Amino acid sequence: MLTPVNAAHIVWHKGHVRRDQREAVLDNKGVLVWLTGLPSSGKSTIAFTVEHALIEQGHLAYVLDGDNIRHGLNKNLGFSEEDRAENIRRIGEVGKLFADCGVITLSSFVSPYRKDRDEVRALMDSGDFLEVFINTPLEMCEERDPKGLYKKARDGEILNFTGVSDPYEEPLKPELEIQTKSCTPEEAAATIIELLKQHNKLG
Repeated sequence: MLTPVNAAHIVWHKGHVRRDQREAVLDNKGVLVWLTGLPSSGKSTIAFTVEHALIEQGHLAYVLDGDNIRHGLNKNLGFSEEDRAENIRRIGEVGKLFADCGVITLSSFVSPYRKDRDEVRALMDSGDFLEVFINTPLEMCEERDPKGLYKKARDGEILNFTGVSDPYEEPLKPELEIQTKSCTPEEAAATIIELLKQHNKLG
């Protein structure tokens, strides 16, 4: 579903500072690393581990986390397919601004539909979107289930829950796939940092 454009008579106001000038100040290049996977797959843990490691190395990084964003920017959205699409669209727009600012941005969202993720990729400049599939078996996610959400979904207390009553569409060609069954969060984070190096995002 295309988002209607309701703002009329607007023109993009070009600033006086170029993106490469901002990136030179930060000594890294802006990018949106999009972590996707089932609920409780480890996305947030890995994203925050990457953020911490990058800050320790002197790079500016920030995590846009699904639950955290729903406390503010997206608190008016539910979990229907339409609301999920709007949730991802908004984060894509925020991620684009962060990348333009020169920040290494880590987005941790279930984002279950390929179409929504592909639309974010299309929004970004070439090379600014790196999709990382956090591939964790459903049974492992249910075993972790720190918030008890899978149990509630199985009991019918939560509707539209990805992996139980709603589908999850795996990425077809992610830049990186991480099998969490065979690695620690620290090892996963190191793999993502290596990906950033390969794409020349770290100064």
